[in-house]
Amino acid sequence: MANEETSRREEATRRPRIRLDQPRAPRRRLLPEYDPEAFGRLSERIARFLGTGRFIVWMTVIIIAWVIWNIAAPDHLRFDQYPFIFLTLMLSLQASYAAPLILLAQNRQDDRDRVNLEQDRKQNERSIADTEYLSREVAALRIGLGEVATRDWIRSELQDLLKELEEQRRSVPENGVFPAERDRARDVDDR
Repeated sequence: MANEETSRREEATRRPRIRLDQPRAPRRRLLPEYDPEAFGRLSERIARFLGTGRFIVWMTVIIIAWVIWNIAAPDHLRFDQYPFIFLTLMLSLQASYAAPLILLAQNRQDDRDRVNLEQDRKQNERSIADTEYLSREVAALRIGLGEVATRDWIRSELQDLLKELEEQRRSVPENGVFPAERDRARDVDDR
């Protein structure tokens, strides 16, 4: 037990301490490193070109030239005889690279679409929440305005009061109800 403990201590002192405030030294790799984003952009460019009419025209021109050369050229200049096995191999090779590149480009597009969809969904949720908030505020304002005296309502109330006062004035006897309307002499006698 003591031997194991001392060997651990010796091993710990031999190893350099790992510091957290400094980045680790890069590890050596057997495979070459590449930038996945740059490779993805390149694959999208290739896939975009493979989906154009220009690619189809150039591919057709190359195949026709290949076939004509290998049929009409002198025997010693032909490099692919009639069944055109080398042409078939080249087309298979091109297809074997084109399919994964197209799939990679589609996957990248799907990822972008997914991110855009998520952003649109969040924006729609915020818009719905804002709309609901504003509709509650408008409803509260309507309720509050129902209890507030408006200018037209005050005007109509004042006009009704003026009409009532005029009717009461017409219906009051001549000596009046108010002391100022009575005789002055009587006021003096009352004192």
